[in-house]
Amino acid sequence: MLAALLGLGGCETSMKMGDLFGSPSETTQSSKPYDGGDPMVTGTLPPGPDEARLDQVPKGLLGNDPNDDLNLGKKYFRSANFGLAEQHFRKAVELHPRDLEAWVGLAASYDRLRRFDLADRAYDQAAKISGPTASLLNNRGYSYMLRGDYRRAHQTLLEALAKDPKNPYIKNNLELLEASYRKGKAIQ
Repeated sequence: MLAALLGLGGCETSMKMGDLFGSPSETTQSSKPYDGGDPMVTGTLPPGPDEARLDQVPKGLLGNDPNDDLNLGKKYFRSANFGLAEQHFRKAVELHPRDLEAWVGLAASYDRLRRFDLADRAYDQAAKISGPTASLLNNRGYSYMLRGDYRRAHQTLLEALAKDPKNPYIKNNLELLEASYRKGKAIQ
């Protein structure tokens, strides 16, 4: 869902379920390595001044290997195997603690496992990396919807919309929130 699958830049969500890992009829996040462009598009932040240069990083470390933990996490998330997705995203963040996409994937997996306490921790780590971006706020808002916390979901989604007023995923989540609120139940 979040997904913020994660895009993983957040859990860019659609009206159906929303994840950044490309579940059917949902948005996908690029798994290409950082190319100097917008980190929220690529899903990976550039290395800091003391970190390795991209041309010195071994192949597979930045998501090029289809069998690395990040890509396996996305694969399992797309197939709704959230337990295995969580395991692989957790390994990915242990190996690469500044990988935003892995943190958002981990948070989204915890959301789906209904481990909201752990999801909050993962969202906090992602926010330390990227700050409160529109897509991250969108994912957190969706997480609050899953919990049935409509007030916090609404507040968080409005913050996301203020940062990116034209974002269709945020607008869809606000509409989904309104529909869920009218029905009086959380999103499943």
